[in-house]
Amino acid sequence: MSLTVLGLSGALTHDPSAALYIDGKLVAAAEEERFIREKHAKNKLPIHSAQFCLKYAGIKPNDVDVVAFPYAKISLASKGRWHYAKRYLYSPDRSLGAIFNGNRHYRRNVRKVKRVLEHLGISWNRIEFDSVEHHLAHASSAYHLSGFKEKTAILGIDGKGEFATTFFGCGENGKIRKIKEFYDPDSLGQVYGSFTEYLGFEMLDGEYKVMGMAPYGDPDLHDLSRLIEFDGKEIRVNTRMVNTVGWRRYKEGSKGFYFGQDLVDWLGPRRKGDFADDPYTHYAASMQKLFEEISIELLDFYLGDILRETGKLVFAGGSALNVKLNQKIVKLPYVKELFVQPAASDSGTAVGAASFASQARGVPVEPMTHVFLGPEYSLQECIEACKIHPEKTKSEVIDNVAEKTAQLLVKGNPVAWCQGRMEFGPRALGGRSILGCPSYKGIANRINEQIKFRERWRPFCPSILDTIANDVIQTDQPAPFMAITFDVSEEWKSRIPEVVHEDGTARVQVVDEKTNPKYYALLKEMEKLTGDGAVLNTSMNRRGEPMVCSPKDALNMFFGSDLKYLFLENLLVTKAE
Repeated sequence: MSLTVLGLSGALTHDPSAALYIDGKLVAAAEEERFIREKHAKNKLPIHSAQFCLKYAGIKPNDVDVVAFPYAKISLASKGRWHYAKRYLYSPDRSLGAIFNGNRHYRRNVRKVKRVLEHLGISWNRIEFDSVEHHLAHASSAYHLSGFKEKTAILGIDGKGEFATTFFGCGENGKIRKIKEFYDPDSLGQVYGSFTEYLGFEMLDGEYKVMGMAPYGDPDLHDLSRLIEFDGKEIRVNTRMVNTVGWRRYKEGSKGFYFGQDLVDWLGPRRKGDFADDPYTHYAASMQKLFEEISIELLDFYLGDILRETGKLVFAGGSALNVKLNQKIVKLPYVKELFVQPAASDSGTAVGAASFASQARGVPVEPMTHVFLGPEYSLQECIEACKIHPEKTKSEVIDNVAEKTAQLLVKGNPVAWCQGRMEFGPRALGGRSILGCPSYKGIANRINEQIKFRERWRPFCPSILDTIANDVIQTDQPAPFMAITFDVSEEWKSRIPEVVHEDGTARVQVVDEKTNPKYYALLKEMEKLTGDGAVLNTSMNRRGEPMVCSPKDALNMFFGSDLKYLFLENLLVTKAE
C-alpha cells in the first residue's frame, strides 16, 4: 500500500514551507520565501512550495493521503498552559487567554491549512489531517532522519511552539518519548532572540549575526546571568529584561521590542548601524557564553545518561543553527556523534510533521543524506532566461564547468554557481552558492562589500573534500550540512585563511562525491591548481534577500552586484560590455 504525506509549515507566521514524502522517501521540500522572494515569508501560506512539491513528484491532488502540520491542540490540563498563565500575570489578556482560549492559534492554523489545500485542489474531507505538536515535529525531523539505530538523545531548543520552548527526549525503535519540556516565557531561544534585537538585528533572522560577532568580544567582561535564573535543571527568564510583552517592552516611537526598558537602563542604548564595536561585541560574546553554558548543563542533566550509554544525539529547533554551541556539544566526551537537522528552524517542521505522520502509519522514513530537494532547471531554461532578461548578457556553453570555474577562482574572481536542485534549509551547499578561492587574500571582504552588501565582520565557510577533512578539522564527526564549527588545524589556517574565523574556527562543509558529484569535481580541480581541495562558499543572495531559486533570480542578483561570472548549469554568463 502506497502512502503519500504532504507536510506544511508556517505555524508561527514565519518560514512557511512544504515537504512531500512518498513511501518513506523525501521526494521534495522547499521554503515559500524562495518562490515569492520575501525573506522568511512572514504571514504567508506555503502555497507555491506545496505546488512545487506536487509538480516535481508528478502527482495529482487526489494522490495525497495525509496532510501533516506542526501545531496541535493543547489540553487545558497541560502544564504548559498554566505555566504560561502564571508567568504572564502582568499581562492579563495573555494570561487569561491561555486558560480560556488557549487553542485559538491552533484553530487559526487549521483554517490556514484548509486555505492552502483549497489552492492545491486537495479535498479536506478526503485526506487524513495530522496536527503534530510543534516540538515533536522538530524532534522527528532530527531523530527519524538521522539514521541512528541506537537509543538516541533528542534535544530541541527554539523560541516556542504551542506553549513549549525547549524539548528533551529519547528516541528508540522509531518512537519518541518526552523527558522534559520548558514553557513560554522561559525560553533560551527567545532570550537569545530578544538580545539579538537589542544588538540591532532582526529577531528570527539576526541570531547568526550575533554568533558571528561574538568572537570579536571578551565574554568575561560582562556577566549577563541576571537575565536567567538557573539552578542546574530549571530556568526562569527575567521578563523585565528579555522575553517581554505588553507594557514591559522597550519602545522607540510606536515600535515595541522583545526586550525591556530595564535592559536598556542596565546595559545602555540598543546598538544601531553595521559596525561591530564596543561594548556590543563584548555583549554578544557574553550572551553566546551564557547560552552555551546553560544549554550544555541542561543537556547533561536531562540527556547525559542516554549519551553515556550510546553517545548518539540529534538536535533541531532554531537554536540548533547555533554552530558554536554545536561545537561545544561535539567536544563533550560522551557525545560520539551529533546529527543536526540542516533545516533546523521552523521551515524544517514541514519535514518533521510529515516524517512523524509517516512513521505513525508504519512507514519508516529514509535518513537525510543531502538537502538538494528543491527546483532544478534545464540548460535550455537557463538559456531562455538569459534571452528574456532586461539586462544584456553574454553567454556560452562550457563542457567542463568544474575546470573552468576553478580557473576563474584561483585568479581571484568570485563565481556565482547555480547547479542542480536548490537546497532546502538556510545553507548553500553547492547548489545556489557564491564561491571564492579561500587562499586569495581579500576575497572575503570583497564578497561582503561588493556582492552581498553585508557587514564586513561576517564570516564565510569552506567546502572541503572528504579526503582532507581529518587534516583540516582533526575529527571524524560527520559535517555535510555546515551545522558545526570546528577548530582548524594550524597548517590549514595558513592555507585557507579567508574562511577561518577570528577565533580560529570554521563552519566546514565536508563534501562527498555521491551527494554532489559536480561540486566534488570542482573541489578536485581546486586541489589540482592550489593543492588545497577547498572553496569559500556562501549563499547566493544579497543582504535581506532569500537565497536564489530560479535562473531569473540568479540573473537579478548577478546584475545587482559586482559579480562578473555566473554559471547557470553549463552556461557561463557574463555581462555585456
